[in-house]
Amino acid sequence: MKKNLFYSLVGLTLFLGSLVSCTDQPKSGRTDTYSSGAIKFASDESFSPIIEEEKEVFESIYQKAKVTPIYTNELDAVNMLMKDSICLVIASRKFSPKELQNLKDRQYMPVSIPLAYDGLSLIINKNNTDSCISVNDIKRVLSGKAKKWSDIVPGSTRGEIEVVFDNPKSSTVHYCVDSLLNGKPINSPNIVAAKTSKDVINIVEKTPNAIGIIGSNWLNDKRDTTNTTFKKNIRVMSVSKFAKATPLNSWKPYQAYLLDGRYPLVRTIYALLNDPINGLPWGFAHFIEQPKGQLIIFQSGLLPVRGDITIRTVNVNNE
Repeated sequence: MKKNLFYSLVGLTLFLGSLVSCTDQPKSGRTDTYSSGAIKFASDESFSPIIEEEKEVFESIYQKAKVTPIYTNELDAVNMLMKDSICLVIASRKFSPKELQNLKDRQYMPVSIPLAYDGLSLIINKNNTDSCISVNDIKRVLSGKAKKWSDIVPGSTRGEIEVVFDNPKSSTVHYCVDSLLNGKPINSPNIVAAKTSKDVINIVEKTPNAIGIIGSNWLNDKRDTTNTTFKKNIRVMSVSKFAKATPLNSWKPYQAYLLDGRYPLVRTIYALLNDPINGLPWGFAHFIEQPKGQLIIFQSGLLPVRGDITIRTVNVNNE
């Protein structure tokens, strides 16, 4: 009798165990974990250089993990997340209050994780020597109040200003509209919408009167380990907070000037997560915010959110 009871208990335990394992299986059918499996995520195209570096190192450490980025514009990327097509987006903004409420109403727990600070950069043709501009003049150009180079640089003969963006729905345009124009649309009469940040650089290379607007992670010369050299084929403008920009009060988007606040056009890069099983999207996002991922950000020329960064003044003796 006792023997039969023992067998019954064993059978019951095994049956309950099978029920638990089925219950634990995600309804979505996903099998990825924090450090294994395969997922797709979306990123604004302007962050693709840094994302590619993070992906390469992450997959070399976690060899059972495969993370595939979908490079698109910020608006479409967030829409994909809201429709449950993906669980992770790399963007230049947090969830909006409306988006947060929508997800919470559906019993989700979304989070926004700050990853890095990026300088929004203005680039011009390498033969253009008018390389200082004030924030106020940038606003005038974008609003259409300043249409010619002579409107911002008295005496200039470069003609009309051609403004080059990467994509009408990109994070770059979003920043200009929200942070520079207070929500008003860009109204410059000469706007060129390139498809990618690389296309912006290519157009500016060939266009003497152009101003291109891109993220600073596209600018660094990878041969320079100090992150103080920009690409040789274009010129990066110095930007001033003052009404009149001069070489003495204008700054380029170097890491030190992002850190001390001298460079005025700074945006935060976020990981937007809505991953109910805390799987691979969580693993990749947390890798970027942890020391190895933050070091990659630092080496790319951006400013990491985490880390003890010290700026030292060095006196160089040329004798």
